[in-house]
Amino acid sequence: MSTLPTPYTYRLAPALAARLVGPALVLLAVLVLGLTALVAAADLSPDLLVLGAALGLLAVLGLGWWLRTRAWVLRVDEDGYAVGLVRGAGTRRARWTDVAQAATASPRGIPCFVLHLKDGTATTIPVQALAVDREDFVREMQRRLAAGQKLRPLS
Repeated sequence: MSTLPTPYTYRLAPALAARLVGPALVLLAVLVLGLTALVAAADLSPDLLVLGAALGLLAVLGLGWWLRTRAWVLRVDEDGYAVGLVRGAGTRRARWTDVAQAATASPRGIPCFVLHLKDGTATTIPVQALAVDREDFVREMQRRLAAGQKLRPLS
């Protein structure tokens, strides 16, 4: 993998986006069921049911579009990084010069890339959440870290 442009945004993996849209579809089904019961009990126009279902479906489709095209997990540039959409990531933003060490780990069996900071904190990024190959991502992050710390490769 060649060096990615800077700044660069790592998007959400399609499988994870689908896992997030699934509960939204279930919620929509429950809401449509409730709306159906309300329309039947209150003798309201069935058009209200169709309108509610259509608006709910548009909302779910909008969520799916946002997760695939706008939502981001990690943003990097020449100065540092920022983490979004990851609960429990630890330090969400730092400069490359603040990073003491980069490593891989598997807490609870989840492959992660961990940036240990000089102040004793860390940033943990679950690699499966990214729409990128795990090995390529680790190599690219190591290159970005070395460049951000102004390190030159050993010759």
